[in-house]
Amino acid sequence: MRISSILKTYPAQLIHSSSPRLDVEILLSHAIQKDRSFMYAWAEYELKPVEIIKFEKLFEERLQGKPIAYLVGKREFWSMEILVDEHTLIPRPETELLVEVALNVLPKNGIVFDMGTGSGCIALAIKKERPDCQVIGIDKSLNALNIARQNAQNLTLKIKWLESDWFSKVAIKADIIVSNPPYIAVHDPHLMQGDVRFEPQSALISGKDGLDDLFYLIDKSRDFLNPKGWLFLEHGFDQGLTINSLLKNACYTNINTYQDSNGQDRVSGGQISFV
Repeated sequence: MRISSILKTYPAQLIHSSSPRLDVEILLSHAIQKDRSFMYAWAEYELKPVEIIKFEKLFEERLQGKPIAYLVGKREFWSMEILVDEHTLIPRPETELLVEVALNVLPKNGIVFDMGTGSGCIALAIKKERPDCQVIGIDKSLNALNIARQNAQNLTLKIKWLESDWFSKVAIKADIIVSNPPYIAVHDPHLMQGDVRFEPQSALISGKDGLDDLFYLIDKSRDFLNPKGWLFLEHGFDQGLTINSLLKNACYTNINTYQDSNGQDRVSGGQISFV
C-alpha cells in the first residue's frame, strides 16, 4: 500500500467530514511518523505492515466520527502544538480571539486567571506573549490539569496550575480573568453533531439555556478582580446581547462584544467599576 493510493482512495469514504483529504493526510502522517511534506515528496513510499495497521485503525475511528485531534493527540493553537485527550476540549481557532482581547489590556507584570483552563491553551498563549505576567490556569479536573502541565513543560512556559471548582480554592486577585466556560444548553441539538459528540460534556453544557456558568463567572469574578480589572468570556454566537446585559446589570463598565473571523459574536467582556 503506497501513499499515493491511500490519498487517492480513502478521502472519498469520509462523507461526513468537511475536509476528507486533509483528515487522511493528518492520519497518515501520524501513522508513518512523517510530516505531510514527506507524502508529497515520496508519494510512492510503501507503508510497512505495522504502519498500515496503525493507519487503518485511526481511519476506522475517524469513520465513526472521532475527532482528528483526539486521534493524533494534539491540535495547533496560537502557533503552538497543544496536547489534548478526551478530558479536554479541542482548541479552536475562534478561541484565539479571547487571547487577543486579553492581551490588549493586560498590564505589565499583571496577574491572569484562566478559569476552566482544560488543555491550558489560553493560559499558555498569554504566557507566551507576556512572560512578565503571572498566569494561573484553574480547573476542577485533575486529568485536564495533567495535560495542561505537560503542555507547559513541552513549551517551556511557566504557569501555575490550580485544581479548583471555579474560585473555591483561589486565594488571590487577578488583573484579568478569562474563560471559555461551558455555554451550550442541555438540549441543544449541536451536542449530537461533529466533534462535540466526543468532547467532555462537563466542559460544554451549562444548564437549560447554556448561561449558568457564564452568569456565575460574571457575578463571582467581581470578588477576585483587582481595581479596574477585566473579565473576558467566550460564549455562543447568539449569546452576545445577553452577556452584555448581564455584565451591565453586574455593574461592569467598558463593556464590549468582539466578533470572530466568521463575523460571529464570540467574546464579551468588561471592567469592574469599583475600587
